[in-house]
Amino acid sequence: MSTVHFVGAGPGAPDLLTLRGRDLLEQAAVVIYAGSLVNPALLDYTKKGSEIHNSAEMTLDEVIAVMTTASEQGKKIVRLHTGDPSLYGAIREQMDRLKALGISYDICPGVSSFCAAAAALEAEYTLPGVSQTLIITRAEGRTAVPEGEKLSALASHGATMVLFLSAGMLDKVSAELIKGGLSPETPAAIVYKASWPEQQILRGTVGTLAKLGAAEKTALVIVGNVLGDEYELSRLYAPDFTTAFREGRP
Repeated sequence: MSTVHFVGAGPGAPDLLTLRGRDLLEQAAVVIYAGSLVNPALLDYTKKGSEIHNSAEMTLDEVIAVMTTASEQGKKIVRLHTGDPSLYGAIREQMDRLKALGISYDICPGVSSFCAAAAALEAEYTLPGVSQTLIITRAEGRTAVPEGEKLSALASHGATMVLFLSAGMLDKVSAELIKGGLSPETPAAIVYKASWPEQQILRGTVGTLAKLGAAEKTALVIVGNVLGDEYELSRLYAPDFTTAFREGRP
C-alpha cells in the first residue's frame, strides 16, 4: 500500500508552493485537491494522465474511498489543501480514518494565507510596544466555536488578530470586536486572495469593517494596531543592547 501525502498548496500563487510540495505533485498519480480554495493553476505541476479529484464536490467518505483504492493499487497520492493544512484543513479526521485503515500518510507544510496577507499589507504582526501575540481564529457562523473562543473574548487581549472564514459576517465581526473592548478606530484590513493575480486589499477600521464591502468568505480580516504607524524599535538591533553575537555600546 502506498502513502498518502497531505500537501499545503500555499496561499495561491503557484510559485509559493514549496519545492517539496511541487515534487510530490509532479510525481502523483492521484491528486485530490480542495477545489473551492486551491488555485487550479497548481494542477499544472501534475503529470499527464494523473487522476484529479475535486474534494469540494465530495464527502469525507468519498475522499477516503479514493485514497484507499489508490493506496491499494500502489499509486502515489497527494491530498492538496489550501495554505498550510494545519489551519482549517480538516485533516485530522482524514488522518484518523487512514490510520484506522492501516494506510500511512505524511504532511508537507505550506505557506499560509495569513503570511501572504501580511506580505500584501507590508505588515509585521508582532511589533514591539504594540503586540507580541497573533491570534488566528474565525467568527462564529453556522459552525459554533468553543465558548471561550468567541471573538469578544479573544478581542479583550488587544493582540493582533487574523480572522479566517469571516468576511461574510462583517457586521457581526465588528460588533463582537467592539464588545470585547477594541476601539472602533482600531485599524483593520481585508485581504482577498492574497498572492493571487486578483488580490485585493481594503483598509479601514474595526468600526467601518461592514462598509468595506467584502462579502467573499475566502478573504482574510486582519485587525490590530500593528496596522497603524506607531511602534517601538526592536531592542535586538539597538546599539546599547548586548546579544550573544554583539557587545552593546553605551
